[in-house]
Amino acid sequence: MITASARLATALGAMLLLTLVSSTPGRAADSASDAYLAGYAGAVLEREFHTSAASLRVAGGVVSIDAADLKGTDRVQVESALSQIRGMVGVEIRGQGKTAPAGSSSGAPGPDEVKAPKELAVGFLPGGILFEPLIADPRWPHFALAYQGYRNTPNLGSVAAVSFGESFTVYRDALGKGRWETGIQAGVFSFFDLTTPSSDLVNADYIVGIVLGYRREQVSALGRLYHQSSHLGDEYLLSNLHAERVNLSYQAVDLRLSYEFFGDALRLCVGGGYIFERQPVSLKPLSLQTGLELRSPWPGPAAKVRPIAAADVQYREQNQWAADVSLRAGLEFQRWLGTRNLQLLVEYFQGHSPNGQFYTDRIDYLGLGLHFNF
Repeated sequence: MITASARLATALGAMLLLTLVSSTPGRAADSASDAYLAGYAGAVLEREFHTSAASLRVAGGVVSIDAADLKGTDRVQVESALSQIRGMVGVEIRGQGKTAPAGSSSGAPGPDEVKAPKELAVGFLPGGILFEPLIADPRWPHFALAYQGYRNTPNLGSVAAVSFGESFTVYRDALGKGRWETGIQAGVFSFFDLTTPSSDLVNADYIVGIVLGYRREQVSALGRLYHQSSHLGDEYLLSNLHAERVNLSYQAVDLRLSYEFFGDALRLCVGGGYIFERQPVSLKPLSLQTGLELRSPWPGPAAKVRPIAAADVQYREQNQWAADVSLRAGLEFQRWLGTRNLQLLVEYFQGHSPNGQFYTDRIDYLGLGLHFNF
């Protein structure tokens, strides 16, 4: 039976597909996004540099400012600060002006130069990723620690969930008006039973793969070819001798598409996957995914703390397409460490367990987690 959350997630996915098909540069959505980025850039100038620029304009994700409006402010620092705004494609400072730090006579960009932000730089090991992390996806590789209180689950109560991993871009280049990149994504997802005397390791999933990413303005995509294997903890096996181990291991491919509105204030995502060379061989291969992310424009675009909320809903053929719902909401601490951010999130999950060995079990938990993204 299709639940209300499944219907909502399906509607969101359909909305995103329609948006991707119908949107072209210069349409109303792009204009609104440029207006949001212009307001964001203006707030950064006022907060970080105590100045304003009447000439500030944003078109196609590129912000342009007359050098005369900077009133002696270091151009390099301005470019660096504006380049860190998510969704900004480039920074252009027009005309001559004092741009280098005191005592420096070289090293400043020339007039009318467009500088792409670090995340969109091209070449070998450029830093950053084109496809932003999915906030509520239970299996997005990143560093995290969460407490989870399981409800209506006989064998589990208090759980500590830990993950280690990241996405690394190896090479990036231009492709038309966008960027493409290839890299590596790897992660380990483990959880521990806190109700046992030694907080037994119950399960650990290992994921490693090759990724291919693309971004053009608000549209981004991520394709992945990866391996996943699942392993039970020794202490868990010793204390549960009757437990039957499942040798869950497979190779898989998946693809995700996302579209961002109003800078990064609203993001919709849809995707699908297929697994092969799988054990057990009875495991059905198809899956679908939809997602929604909200980043509040309040208390202001230049704020270092922002409220965020996200939903991730996944459907698997193995589970007769029943919805697995992951909801997260809380605060994002950003811009203290460049593009890095720290998220403090309340978490809720209902559906089939994402923990490999227990993929047939239905679980329901409420938790609190810390999530760190590069």
